[in-house]
Amino acid sequence: METTMPARQYWSLILILGTMTALGPFSIDMYLSGYQAIAEDLHVPTERIGLSLASYFIGISAGQLLYGPLLDRFGRKKPLYAGLIVYLIASAGCIAARSLESFVLLRFIQAIGSCAAAVASVAMVRDLFPIKDSAKVFALLMLVVGASPMLAPTIGGYITAAWNWQAIFIVLGGMGLLLMIACFAFLPESHQPDTSMSLKPGPIINGFWAVMREPQFYTYALTGAFAFSGLFVYVSSSPVVFMNIFRVSETHFGWIFAGLSVGFIGSSQLNSLTLRYFRSEQIIRIALIGQALIGIVFFAGSYLGWFGLTSTIIMLFLYLSCLGFANPNASALSIAPFKKNAGTAAALMGALQMGIGGLASTVASLFHATSPVPMTMLMAATALISVAILFLGGLRITNPVFLHDGGDTVVLH
Repeated sequence: METTMPARQYWSLILILGTMTALGPFSIDMYLSGYQAIAEDLHVPTERIGLSLASYFIGISAGQLLYGPLLDRFGRKKPLYAGLIVYLIASAGCIAARSLESFVLLRFIQAIGSCAAAVASVAMVRDLFPIKDSAKVFALLMLVVGASPMLAPTIGGYITAAWNWQAIFIVLGGMGLLLMIACFAFLPESHQPDTSMSLKPGPIINGFWAVMREPQFYTYALTGAFAFSGLFVYVSSSPVVFMNIFRVSETHFGWIFAGLSVGFIGSSQLNSLTLRYFRSEQIIRIALIGQALIGIVFFAGSYLGWFGLTSTIIMLFLYLSCLGFANPNASALSIAPFKKNAGTAAALMGALQMGIGGLASTVASLFHATSPVPMTMLMAATALISVAILFLGGLRITNPVFLHDGGDTVVLH
């Protein structure tokens, strides 16, 4: 069956959903360049500002579990508005913060608010688009999200230099306000409230457990989470690897970071073209095997001292490119079995991704790295774990819901 959707509506939905997904990453990346200014203003060592990043990651992971049941119980838009209001209040609080403790707490609250947009965007992809097109839609959302690591730190640096670090949170608050207006004006309600859903702790836990027991969900959600955690390891380790070990300047590091982001973003867009010829389950299998093989070669070469700066950049580019193919398909296949409780599934998938990724990032930060070996070891390990989960979990999927199995198709006009 075909469903006609005007091209203008299709692309406006992609833009709004992509911005919803990007709100959290922008809130992480934009203030990084203001670390030193924030530390000076709050009279603490610069490294202690990292606590505000840790609290943000904790807020993202916990908040996604909060919004899943709310999005299924009350519809998508009411919890979304509530979360964005929390985000705006916390952004204003960050501007007025005068102590590290209050700043860390407000960043946690800001993360809780941004989670509403992140979880709602994933659930609404399942609501608004045919199941067979969901991998393509997730790839398009990654194009918007991928702009964060390329644009946000640079924008934050210019804002801090021209005004002060507080102006960064004024811009983030403005972004949240514009997003709320866009959602109100152009985003349809895609899921009617389900009054049969209870918000008591017992039924909520049972709801999450029912999702987690679905073999297709835990196979692809955990596969995607461990594969994606390789990106977390890279992000947390790359400043040390490039600036401390390879002695790259801060300016050159920014360009390297942006260039490597092109590999991840570009492959996620090529994924849409590849889906014309291959199924999502085929693409993710090939991409993850490639990611694991590259990770093994990268680790072995780093251990043996084969790789210099240029070859390290090339290996990272290849590794991230494989991840760009794997991630949209893992997300789409994870939530494919769910319609009624897609919000709960999206929340659990996001919490797994952020939780496992945050854990991998923490492990990476424990190493006193004098070479790229700790980074490459963890990147290889997470990739191998993802491949193992994919093949072992696949044996337990008896009634798969694949993206090519019938369903509606969107015809743009």
